[in-house]
Amino acid sequence: MALDKGKIVEELSNATVIEIADLVKELEGKWGVSAAAPVAAAGAAGAGAAAAPAAEAKTTFDVILTSLPADKKIAVIKAVREVKAGLGLAEAKALVEGAPKPVLEGAPKAEADAAKKKLEEAGAKVELK
Repeated sequence: MALDKGKIVEELSNATVIEIADLVKELEGKWGVSAAAPVAAAGAAGAGAAAAPAAEAKTTFDVILTSLPADKKIAVIKAVREVKAGLGLAEAKALVEGAPKPVLEGAPKAEADAAKKKLEEAGAKVELK
């Protein structure tokens, strides 16, 4: 008895998702396997390589000044100077006027959160990446 793959594909194409899910459960029970295990294992193997860079990316953040209201410009410039040490008034003003721009790059989570909070308190809209 030869397996007619075309016929099986045609039958499955005409079945509902619920019918196919029931079929999968029945086959898993009959054969003592899980259809999710190979997919999960393959996904985990592929994700394992990608998980290491993703974990590294989560330890440092970029603080991006996205926008600010015109009436809060001076307060935001002062906050930028507090957040980014060594920045002169002209540089801080240029950074604020050029929004969206990064204020901090590669900052640890605690420092990035503190900078975000300080800039938002001054009236700016900030995002962490």
